[in-house]
Amino acid sequence: MKKFLTRASSGAIYAGVIIGCILGGEFSFFILVLLLAILASIEFTKITQGLRSERKWMISLDIATSVALAASTYANLLYLSMALFLIRFIAELYSREDNPLRSLAYSLLTIVYIGGSLSLLLYCGLEISLRLALAMFAFIWINDTGAYIIGCRFGKHRLFERISPKKSWEGFFGGLGFNIIIACVFCLFCSEWWELGNNIIFWIGLAIIVTLFSTWGDLVESLMKRTLNLKDSGNMIPGHGGILDRIDSLLAVAPAVAIYMAIWQTIISL
Repeated sequence: MKKFLTRASSGAIYAGVIIGCILGGEFSFFILVLLLAILASIEFTKITQGLRSERKWMISLDIATSVALAASTYANLLYLSMALFLIRFIAELYSREDNPLRSLAYSLLTIVYIGGSLSLLLYCGLEISLRLALAMFAFIWINDTGAYIIGCRFGKHRLFERISPKKSWEGFFGGLGFNIIIACVFCLFCSEWWELGNNIIFWIGLAIIVTLFSTWGDLVESLMKRTLNLKDSGNMIPGHGGILDRIDSLLAVAPAVAIYMAIWQTIISL
């Protein structure tokens, strides 16, 4: 019971912060994305490269580049992020790393996986609609809830046993069903508040995209944790693990939704 209360309370606080920052306006949303980028980049570099004193300045470059890229939509820092990565790339020549290629691969993964994905989250929120960013989080949470409820009750067929033994096909379709139902509710009863139109095909498409990439994002992070022999990415959020354990789905959903919106806007403009 104590673990459940800890998990529920920390989850509620996390969700409250996310919702508050998005509804608070563009600047508070930018600060939220910036904070997620900083915390996730630090956590990711810690689990992949460690925090050895002789490499802290290179790791600091990785984190700075990732954060600059994540913030580039709001603060026009794209050129800065590219310059920092170029410096990081050249700096590897002067390191004494046993495997410099692996070090550069982790560096690039930090920048693209975290910084690149969060820059597209910021793009969706600032260039399209803050309510779209909120919808992404909402569908991710609804998918997790639906998958958990249906998976616990009916789950028999493993979805990806090699990586995540507890996930089931029944849970996946449960999350998908929950999201499609909620998408229809959003479209039919409160589309004006969401500011994303009242086209039912758009809403169902968005629900499907989020469900698919939310699941894949979760599996990708599970794959990385298994490779690194980790249960959680950290312990920042009591009962939930690290920040990456909370935004793993988001890191796959944000680029997918950005592409989906570009395709949708192209279709409706024809």
